[in-house]
Amino acid sequence: MKTSQTNDHLKIMVLTDHESKLLYDYYDPERMKDIDLIISCGDLAPEYLSFFATLCHAPVLYVRGNHDNKYEKRPPEGCICIEDSIFNFQGIRILGLGGSMRYIPHAPNQYTEREMKRRVRKLRFKLLRHKGFDILVAHAPAYQVNDMEDLPHRGFRIFCTLMEKYKPKFFLHGHVHANYGRNFKRRDTFLETTVINAYDFYVVEYPRPRTK
Repeated sequence: MKTSQTNDHLKIMVLTDHESKLLYDYYDPERMKDIDLIISCGDLAPEYLSFFATLCHAPVLYVRGNHDNKYEKRPPEGCICIEDSIFNFQGIRILGLGGSMRYIPHAPNQYTEREMKRRVRKLRFKLLRHKGFDILVAHAPAYQVNDMEDLPHRGFRIFCTLMEKYKPKFFLHGHVHANYGRNFKRRDTFLETTVINAYDFYVVEYPRPRTK
């Protein structure tokens, strides 16, 4: 995990799929003091995210995972949902597209490839207005990039299309757990995009946008 920090970089902590004992049970404010932004890629209890929103100075953004049905009635308090939107954080444009490939009919937070493409089409005016995006935040991986062959953990082809067209600096996701097998990859690259599977937690350094 990256831990170094310079003044010209923002420090982003990414959470997903597994509640970290290091961060939660053994919470240490010193460990979080340099974190500028927290992003959840899904499948975490709302109380877990609210914990960080309450104790940390950094904003907490999130998308929903395929097991986050409880968010409808009990969303994480003090956190910002970025589903189907582009959130601007200090000049960094962050696009959120949660959920997984549909493997149970009519289940919430699950989508066919066609349904995910429809979500992206609805974003076309936001993408035009923001002139693209810098970070893609999803729960599921992209097709054949850190995904698996079984339907529940298969990635979306449209995510590859988004990376090809807009060339974001990072694609952050979860859904494929570290204990699923030896093929687990923490970091990968797709064209010009660094792909991060943030299972448990991971810290990313993002070059601080220059102010005009």
